[in-house]
This record gives sequence, C-alpha cells and structure tokens, in this order.
Amino acid sequence: MAMNVGGSSRGVKAEINITPLVDVVLVLLIIFMVVTPMLQRGKDVRLPLVHKPDSENKDGDPLILSVTQDKHTYLEQDLLDEARLTEQLKQEFAAQPNRKILLKGDDRLTYGDIRKVMEVTRKAGAKGISLGVQEIKDK
Repeated sequence: MAMNVGGSSRGVKAEINITPLVDVVLVLLIIFMVVTPMLQRGKDVRLPLVHKPDSENKDGDPLILSVTQDKHTYLEQDLLDEARLTEQLKQEFAAQPNRKILLKGDDRLTYGDIRKVMEVTRKAGAKGISLGVQEIKDK
C-alpha cells in the first residue's frame, strides 16, 4: 500500500460553484427593480431650470405637491381637487404643524397657476413652501 505524502493530488479538481452567486445577483437585481420607482415622490413634472439653486434645507421630510402641465394637482401621488387638497393639507398640518411643502410646478405653467396652488396651501396652514427647480449643469 503506497501513500502519497508529498502533497500532490492528481485527479482532484477544485471547481467553483457559481450557482449561489447567480442567485444572489438575481435577487439584488429584483430588489433594485422594485425599489427604484419608489424613490421618486410626487408626479413627474418638467421643473424650471436655474443656474444656481438655493441650498437645500434639510428640516425634515416635506410634503411633495406637484402641479402637472394639464393643471392637475397631486399631493404625493394622489390627484386632488382644490377642496380635497385643502382638507388633506389641514389634516397634515394638524398632525405636524411645522411641516414644509415642496411645490413642483411644471415649467410650462403660468405664474398664476402656481400662485393659485400656493394660496391654497397658505390658507390650509402651511408655514413654508419651497419651489422645486432643476439645476443647469455647466459643461
């Protein structure tokens, strides 16, 4: 009976099993596909362009109020008319009196259209309204 003490192991192949790696990558891909659409809040609007926006104020999580090109008003993702918007805002401000609003108005709207929504929010008790803009990137 001969023993191989020298450490050579002929005939034994070390193979990497990539099945668990593929499983993990697929799970991560699915997670990113599900989470990514949830990252954008409010409705998709074309924001006005500015060269140098004001610095962002991180005083908490603002309510996202969007006004689309067709003059529909959304609170987060919910389409609301003026009366329902006022009622929803009053409820929000009753729960959190100092909550800020981020107003995202489409740049194809007139100043009067945005001003009308701002007046509704002020009457509902808003303490602060920020306007959403998009920065022009210099190349």
